[in-house]
Amino acid sequence: MRKLPPLHGLRAFEAAARHLHFTRAAQELHLTPTAISHQVRQLEDLLGVELFRRYPRPLRLTAAGEKLFPVLRDALDSIAAGIEALAVDGPGGPLRLSVTMAFASRWLMPRLPQLRAQTGLEVVVEADDRPTDLHASGIDMAIRYAEKPGAGAEWHRLFPDSFVPVCAPGLVAPGTELSAEQILALPLLHYRWRSPSAHAPDWARWQALAHVRAGGPAPRPSQVFSEEIHALDAALAGQGAVLASRVLVGPLLEDGALALLSPVALPGPSYWAVFLPSHPAGERLQGLLDWFKRQG
Repeated sequence: MRKLPPLHGLRAFEAAARHLHFTRAAQELHLTPTAISHQVRQLEDLLGVELFRRYPRPLRLTAAGEKLFPVLRDALDSIAAGIEALAVDGPGGPLRLSVTMAFASRWLMPRLPQLRAQTGLEVVVEADDRPTDLHASGIDMAIRYAEKPGAGAEWHRLFPDSFVPVCAPGLVAPGTELSAEQILALPLLHYRWRSPSAHAPDWARWQALAHVRAGGPAPRPSQVFSEEIHALDAALAGQGAVLASRVLVGPLLEDGALALLSPVALPGPSYWAVFLPSHPAGERLQGLLDWFKRQG
């Protein structure tokens, strides 16, 4: 006979350990932070060890917590995967794919009919710029934009990326070759990067890479956007030049909707396909992964 602590305490600890935050764990499990704290305390009393260091903040795992967390996380993932496998209807329900709004709009949507025709897979696109927790969200695969793979899932590199200056063709005379200084004199569009990164697209970084003479004025954007997709839309509307992901604007450059202003490109992160190794739809996810890789 197995001797196990109450499941509600194990779930409370796993969620709190994954988020390192009682409030976010409570939101996920539809409980109050007090209830999460109480259940974790009961589990600690039962096991006779402390699982968290609560002070000084932020919340941290103890050595015992770090030992228990991956075992419990993987066990709960396996349970969830087994239950999901029982619920699969026929060849499988649609795969839920998490992507950023810009990737959905500029890269995936034009290729979605091709994806369905070539793979036979039904895909539900979940477009959101916020990070997705594959362990708790029900998302089957996420397309991530990162410099290196993370932990807790399978990461498969899809496409390297870079940022190039582009604008609508009407903003400059056809056939005109602009110097870096002339490009920086155009109305410059900028969008905020969501996380600190040495690869964030920035006109000052591009200015340095283009070897614009030292001592010149720092570039000042004429318009700043919170979302990458809005900056791209503004560039397409002829409102200015933007440092754009080469992966995202490749088709727009090919069909002439945007013009490349300079070959000088800022190095960027890579696009990755990410999913859980224990996923019951592993064969279909591999088919989706293979399709993405062929697009590179």
